[in-house]
Amino acid sequence: MTPSARIAAAIEILDRHLAGSAAEQALTAWARSHRFAGSGDRAAIRDHVFDALRCLRSFAALGGAAELPTGRALMIGALRDAGISAETLFTGEGHAPAPLSASEARPPPTDLPPNVALDCPDWLAPLLEDSLGDDLPPVMRLMRQRAPVTLRVNLLRTTRAKAQSALADEGISAVPHPLADTALHVTENPHKLRNSPLYLDGRIELQDAASQAVVAMLPLTGAARVLDYCAGGGGKTLAMAARAPARYVAHDIAPQRMRDLPERARRAGIRVDLADSARVASLSPYDLVLLDVPCSGSGSWRRAPEAKWALTPARLAELQQVQRQILDETHEFVAPGGVLAYVTCSMLRAENGDQVAAFLRRAPGWQCTVQRRFTLRDGGDGFFCALLTRVPR
Repeated sequence: MTPSARIAAAIEILDRHLAGSAAEQALTAWARSHRFAGSGDRAAIRDHVFDALRCLRSFAALGGAAELPTGRALMIGALRDAGISAETLFTGEGHAPAPLSASEARPPPTDLPPNVALDCPDWLAPLLEDSLGDDLPPVMRLMRQRAPVTLRVNLLRTTRAKAQSALADEGISAVPHPLADTALHVTENPHKLRNSPLYLDGRIELQDAASQAVVAMLPLTGAARVLDYCAGGGGKTLAMAARAPARYVAHDIAPQRMRDLPERARRAGIRVDLADSARVASLSPYDLVLLDVPCSGSGSWRRAPEAKWALTPARLAELQQVQRQILDETHEFVAPGGVLAYVTCSMLRAENGDQVAAFLRRAPGWQCTVQRRFTLRDGGDGFFCALLTRVPR
C-alpha cells in the first residue's frame, strides 16, 4: 500500500471508531475486509490510528474540525503536526483520500488553547493540575507520544546483561532502564520480540518499567505468603515470583483475565496458586497483599488512548468507590506486621494519596510507611504505590 492508501485506511477506521466502535474492533474489521494488506501495512495503519487517538483534540483542531472530529480531519491534522503538507497525500489518485476542500485547505490555527494543545479533556485538567502541579505540561506532552517498549528480565532464568547480549544477537537492541534492575528499554526492532527465543522460553516478558519499579518496592522474602488480589493477566505476580521464592496466590474478580497465567508461569519456571474469593479467605493471613486496583488508567493513556476520552466524572467516582471497597474488603487478610500494597496506574490524587489518607482514617492500627508516585518523566507509565503496614498489637 502507498502512504496515501494507508492514510485513507486510517480515516476509514477512525470514522468507525468515532461512530462507536472500539478502536481494536475497527482495526480488526478493516483487516478482515482488506486481506491484501500486509503486516507492514497493518502496523503502519495501526500507528496512524493510535497516534490520532492520543492527539485527538490537537489533530482535530489542526485539521479544521475541533468541535466534531472526523477521521479525515484527524489525519490532515496529523500530517500538519508532523510538518507534512496534506495536499501531497490527499490527491484523490488511486487509493489516496480525496483532495482537500477549500475549507480544509485554509491555514490551521497557530496558537491552540492549552488543553487542546496538550490533548487534555477540559474537565480533567484541574484534577491533573492539582495532582501534577508544574509537571502537568511536560507529562501531557509525553502522553501524546507512543509508549516505550520495555522488557522485564526473569532473574530466575538469566541476568539483564545476558538477556541484553542475547537480544543483540537477534538484532534487537535494548539498553538497561534506570527505574528497575530487571528492566530493558528496547530501542530497535521491537517487532521481533514475539518470535524471540528469550520471550518464548520465559527469560523476558513485556512489562512497563514503572510497573517493575513498583514490584521492586515490595517487601518480598522467601518465607512470605503473598496475595495478588487484582491479578489481571498476572504480570506483577510473575515479577514478584521472579524476585523471591514465596508462596504466591493470584485472584481476580474476573477469573478469565488470568486464563494465560498458568502457561506464563510454567514458561517462567514459577509456581502460582489461582484462587477464587473463598479460597483467598481460607488461605489468609498473608504477609503481603498487593492491590493493583481498578482505576482511571490515566498513567497508561499512551497505551490505551481511548480511555482518556471515555473517562467521565461519574465513572471516576465509581472507580473511587470500587477502590474504597477493595481496601475495606482485603485489609483483614493481612497478618499483623504485614503489608498492604495499594497500587494504581493513575496520576490522579483522588485515586492515590486521597484514598490512602481516607483508608487510614477508617482503619485504626495501620500506618503508611512508603508512598511513591511515578510519572512519565521517570521513563515509564504513571504509577502510584503506597505500602501500608498493619501495626502488631
